[in-house]
Parts: sequence; structure tokens; C-alpha cells
Amino acid sequence: MTAVVSPGYRFVASDGAALHVVPSGPADSAVTLVLVHGWTQDHRTWDFVLPHLDPGVRVVRYDLRGHGRSAHARPGSATIARLADDLAELVADRVPAGPLVLAGHSMGGMTLMVLAERHPSLVASRLAGAAFVATSSGDMDQLTLGFPGLVGRSVTRFEPRLAKLLAGLRSDTLRLRPAMVRSGARRLVFGDRPGREQVDSVVEQLLCAHPASAGLFLDAIASHRGVGGLGALCDVPSVVLAGEKDRLCPLDHAKVIADELPHAEFVRFPGAGHMLPQERPYEVARRISALVRTAVR
Repeated sequence: MTAVVSPGYRFVASDGAALHVVPSGPADSAVTLVLVHGWTQDHRTWDFVLPHLDPGVRVVRYDLRGHGRSAHARPGSATIARLADDLAELVADRVPAGPLVLAGHSMGGMTLMVLAERHPSLVASRLAGAAFVATSSGDMDQLTLGFPGLVGRSVTRFEPRLAKLLAGLRSDTLRLRPAMVRSGARRLVFGDRPGREQVDSVVEQLLCAHPASAGLFLDAIASHRGVGGLGALCDVPSVVLAGEKDRLCPLDHAKVIADELPHAEFVRFPGAGHMLPQERPYEVARRISALVRTAVR
């Protein structure tokens, strides 16, 4: 049985930004699962995971500001803190009662950490589970993409330039050839032998992201420090999922998160890269579903 997916609706955040929200599953579910995507992606990140989740659970997916069908990030609003506030406001307005399980991929996982720091009462009263999928709690400004020595240092220096370049673009979408983006994505964000459908999904989402917003969020990711938020999640049932060939959020970043959450399950996926929701959808769904079942009990 497959969950019925709504065509979506518009939620307006407190600063006026309109976010595209896509719910599925029964509204009277005992637990609500909220899935938060990563940088340059949108709610479709979870398309391969969704069929493996219990159709009896209410699932809420949405496009972060600057991504997918949501509004562009206004000046000053392309921050992880603002994403955390958006999530808190969306939950308060559309899921005002009952236990929550939150799962975040990449920048989505960072959003969960900052949510815990900025909205501790929400965590204390509602959060029954958290899944951190291919994400990081900091030091993203030292990213080398796995390259050693001079090449790695060059990557670290290039990232702020890329962020500035993107932030200066005035187009609504990235005007790049899909074939070129597909080749880059296959090498950079996937592990061994990715499927064509999975790569195409990532590329299609990236080409829908707002370039200037993406550049500003790249700066926000570089300055992200989420350890404080993790401290507020120590007693929340959690899972940390990491691809052993992840170039964007390397395995040692995942281990830092797991060390801060001593009761969390730490799962490593050999041969997988950064896009675990596409590369290992069944396994990701299985770990998230375990959190949902714990919340129900």
C-alpha cells in the first residue's frame, strides 16, 4: 500500500516567505514525521524513501526557502537559524499537537540541530525522534572533498568564491547543461555505481534551486556550528546515518555527531556517498521507521 501524496499547499512564514509543503498519509496519525531536505535539493529528495515508510504515518515534506517551489531567500534570511525558525513555525501552524519525528539530510540535518538550540521547548515537549542523514555539526569551511594536500586546500579556498559567484547571479535558475551537471553530481555526491534515475533526480532538483539563495546558503553552511543544539538532543531517540564515501559531509563529521549523542544509533553505509536518500532509500526508511515506532510506543 502506498501513501496518498497531496499536491501540496502554501505556508507563509512570519517574515512573509511562502513555502511549498507536501503532506502525505492520514491526518489523524499518532505521530507526524517531518522530512527536511538539503542544499540545492527540495522535497523530492525523499521520493525514493517515501514508498518504504509506513503509509499509516503522516509525513510532511516541504521545500526550504530558496529551493524548489518555495520563495527565494530574501537578503538576511539565507541562514540556518531562519530555516530552523521556518520549521518551528510550520510545525506550530500545521502540526500543533502530538509527537514528532524529524529527519534531516545534509543542510536539513543542520536545521534540526539549530532548531534544538533556538526552540528548546518544542524539543522538550514534542520531539520523539531525530534522524541525521549525511550531515555535519561544523567545520564545513574546511571542506576538501576528500582531496589531499594542495588540491584539498585549493578546494577549501574555492568554496567562498563559488558562494560569492552564485550569490551574484540574477537568474531564477542555474543555466547549466543537464549533462554536465549530471556528470559532476555522479562524481561528487554519489558513491559507487549510482543509478541513472537517482542521479537525474538530484540534477533536476539542483537546476530548480534559486542560484543567489544557494550561494548565500553555502556561506551559511560554511559557518554552521551545531554542537550546542546536539546537546539539547541527548535524551531524544536518534540515529546518525553516514556514507563511507561521502565527500561533502565526511564520515568523521558524522562521528562527531554520534559522539555528542551517546545513545544514538550510528550507521555507516559502505560504498555510499552523500545522497543516502537516493542511494540507500530502503535502509534510510527502515531507520526512520524504527524511530516512528518508538514514538508510537
